[in-house]
Amino acid sequence: MLLQPTTAKPSFNLQNHGHQNMCLSSNFSYSKSFPSGFCYSSMIKPITTRKNLVLTCSISQVHSYGTVDYEKRPTVKWNAVYKRIILMDDPKKGSASVLNQWENEGKKLTKWELSRVVKELRKFKRFNLALEVYEWMNNREERFRISTSDTAIQLDLISKVHGISSAEDYFLKLPDPLKDKRIYGALLNAYGRARKKEEAESLMDKMRDRGYACHALPFNVIMTLYMNLQEYDKVQSVISEMLEKNINLDIYSYNIWLSSCGAQGSVGDMEEVLERMKLDTTINPNWTTYSTMATLYIKLGEMEKAEDCLKKIESRITGRDRIPYHYLISLYGTVGKKEEVYRVWDLYKSIFSIIPNLGYHAVISSLIRVGDIEGAEKIYNEWLSVKSMYDPRVGNLLLACYVRNGFSDKAEAFFDEMIEVGGRANSVTWEILAEGHVRDRKISEALSCLKNAVSAEGSQGWRPKPVNVSSVLKLCEQEGDISSKEALMGVLRQAGCLDDETYMSFIPMSTGSFTGVEQAIDRDRTHDDDAGSEIVFSQLQESL
Repeated sequence: MLLQPTTAKPSFNLQNHGHQNMCLSSNFSYSKSFPSGFCYSSMIKPITTRKNLVLTCSISQVHSYGTVDYEKRPTVKWNAVYKRIILMDDPKKGSASVLNQWENEGKKLTKWELSRVVKELRKFKRFNLALEVYEWMNNREERFRISTSDTAIQLDLISKVHGISSAEDYFLKLPDPLKDKRIYGALLNAYGRARKKEEAESLMDKMRDRGYACHALPFNVIMTLYMNLQEYDKVQSVISEMLEKNINLDIYSYNIWLSSCGAQGSVGDMEEVLERMKLDTTINPNWTTYSTMATLYIKLGEMEKAEDCLKKIESRITGRDRIPYHYLISLYGTVGKKEEVYRVWDLYKSIFSIIPNLGYHAVISSLIRVGDIEGAEKIYNEWLSVKSMYDPRVGNLLLACYVRNGFSDKAEAFFDEMIEVGGRANSVTWEILAEGHVRDRKISEALSCLKNAVSAEGSQGWRPKPVNVSSVLKLCEQEGDISSKEALMGVLRQAGCLDDETYMSFIPMSTGSFTGVEQAIDRDRTHDDDAGSEIVFSQLQESL
């Protein structure tokens, strides 16, 4: 999480330990040294013109890399570098191999270009590759000046690639004067994502003491954590603190507040917050507000109000923003309006000549949800004809549909087709296949898929769904298969599940003892199919 952009700073040396190709390993040491001359203050000096007018530089808050707004820059070679990285034949070679090859061809890379590559890699969750780009820059300190925003981004990437403990080590070894609100904010967000409540609350207190908790963003992070932990009363306490300290609520603060009220089943309180929001002259309720409301109305069974909100979403879409159409399509699918799904999809395609993978993901998911599998297959084939690269998240939708409807042969044939057209199975792909094998009572095949899942590229942070783990365990108990149960424990250990008390509380470990967890398992299964419930949290995370 980045709180503010920063200007470029003198470089510091983050040396790679023992990796000539710059790939990071799980035991990577983040013991870094920072020169005493590292500048951590952020100052932009005014420029005085002949008419004594004072002009100040404005850096986009969207692109927090200490550079000018990317959207105002011409398309340059960063895109070619990005494509080379993600299309590597052997991802184990790492980003450094691509960057070295590029420069060996006589082409010099700039900080802006590399930052843009990192931004795109982060956007598509290729965190390991993004971190490797930074490591490559760190080893060329004479060329690349690293800012505090860069440091915050690296901390965020480290937490995603190597876990929260590595992120903490990295933070602790930074010089104290360097730790500004961006870096504290990045660690806070990492704690929130890892659901480390005590650590997040302790860090938030330190941010208050340092004067860093003076705007909405850190409060949004801590409230999102409370939402994920279903501690809704604490969300209200944070809102009260913000109001008492005259800290302006932003659009995301209000959306979290709305979500908290809706999660507690209080339509009245939710609508009261919306009215308060409308009276706040600093806030203009936009499409994200009404998508949040629509999602909550759907969960509360208020379908007429939900559809009214969907109409308001459409009337508030401005500019050439694709994201609102994704949410509209998903929400219409959730309320079962197939005709509206197709209408918005056709409208979307008439406005934009290029539809990203996420757009196809939204419409295929919605059509599956309304039972139009044939329509979903048709649009999937359309996507195959226009895609620039295979995104397994799109294929996984149909694969899961086939598995969960008992079409085992069709699922296996579809998986083979995915690989033939250039797809690489990710962790979710393998878990879906495992689910199919469990349904067919094939324990060894299911375990083989789960082992592939935990070892797949980009599997950092992946954990099998409790409902699937519970199903495998139950099958092991019924078959008296102790060795398979031990193998499953090995997968959970490798995925880092055994140390997570909250996660393990949903897993029945004693023989035949499924009482008390079945409700949680059913809830997990329900949430898996409820795309609407995920929209609110994805919106909140996007703000970070």
